[in-house]
Amino acid sequence: MSKTGYFQYNMRAVVHCAPGSIIRLPNLFAGMGAKRVLLMSDEGLKKVGIVDQVVDVFENMSSGNMPKLVGVYAEVSPDAGCNTINAALAYARQVSADAILAVGGGSVMDASKGVKYSLHHNIANFREVVSGGFRMESWPKAQPIPIPHIAVPTTAGTGAEVSAAGVYQDEETDIKCNLAVPFIEADMAVLDANLTLGLPDFLTASTGMDALTHALEGVASPSANHFSDAHSIIAAQLIEKTLPTAVADGKNVDARNDMLQASTMAINGFIASLNAIPVHNCAHAFGRLYHVPHGDANAVLLPIVMEVLPEFYLPNAKRLANALNMNVEGSDDVILAAVVERLKAFQKEIGCATDFKRWGAKVEDMENIVMAIATDPAALFYPIPPDRIQQIAIKAAGA
Repeated sequence: MSKTGYFQYNMRAVVHCAPGSIIRLPNLFAGMGAKRVLLMSDEGLKKVGIVDQVVDVFENMSSGNMPKLVGVYAEVSPDAGCNTINAALAYARQVSADAILAVGGGSVMDASKGVKYSLHHNIANFREVVSGGFRMESWPKAQPIPIPHIAVPTTAGTGAEVSAAGVYQDEETDIKCNLAVPFIEADMAVLDANLTLGLPDFLTASTGMDALTHALEGVASPSANHFSDAHSIIAAQLIEKTLPTAVADGKNVDARNDMLQASTMAINGFIASLNAIPVHNCAHAFGRLYHVPHGDANAVLLPIVMEVLPEFYLPNAKRLANALNMNVEGSDDVILAAVVERLKAFQKEIGCATDFKRWGAKVEDMENIVMAIATDPAALFYPIPPDRIQQIAIKAAGA
């Protein structure tokens, strides 16, 4: 918990939650004064019919006074590349869009934030915004962006629908870039569990572990506070209880609904306590080096990092156990060891990745791995000693 007593809590996005809630989208946009809506998504969701479901909602409610869906850009790349955002930006201007609807996972959500920021600031090349790898602004320098923006997540993992940050791939430099600016997040998030029912079990597992990592890093943060705990702890407890059901029975709408809520709460707790995030620090590096999807990276690293960095987690061992619905007695060392074992058992229970072998990670790349983790922006919060990075890398590579 925070020792200074100071913290800041923000949650600007309004959440609408219910299976079938996408039916409200036209009216929600109308309430914000939108006239011409651009839908952003990806090819996968277009192929499986999710995009068409949303398009049908607008077509079935079309009238002279309702917002019109003036274009669909369903070509967002998996890593929200700068080239993708520039193409979507050009398309948004071509169709004279005045509002943005993001339907998809974290990459789509982040891409929509990039387009929104660029439209507002009249930027033609988004790469200029994140040149150098990181751009951060704060209020009051950063002002509200009057572009109606709604996000509809189709995975329960990143929570990007309500976070004021985005992660992008610069295809020219092959580095991950970050944009952290107030008001780039959606004005509203519509959590419709029906849109997640077709998600494969392996994606359900990896994205769920992404949400669990957000929640547990929020609990372990030196800046944790009662507001962040209210989201982080409940989210983790809900995920521990619900994710196995969502993986085993993908059509269980109640489990899917709970996971969407847990994902949104988890990112709120994570952002509200943002400080040292060693799991994400390592996940960013392995993602950059081997193109490991972020959810899989967090899934593999969560118990490994806790095991290798006990001094960081011991002060919150009891809180971490509580967040995982565990009733464990003993010293902090005993409790933390039990937490690590519970996470390893949970990995097996949901069938997520436990190492990076399939992505080609190997201990021979140790120098590059150490450098990638040490130079990731998250390392500024909590630099991991090189010998500990090596231990993490050996375990993560499955050596």
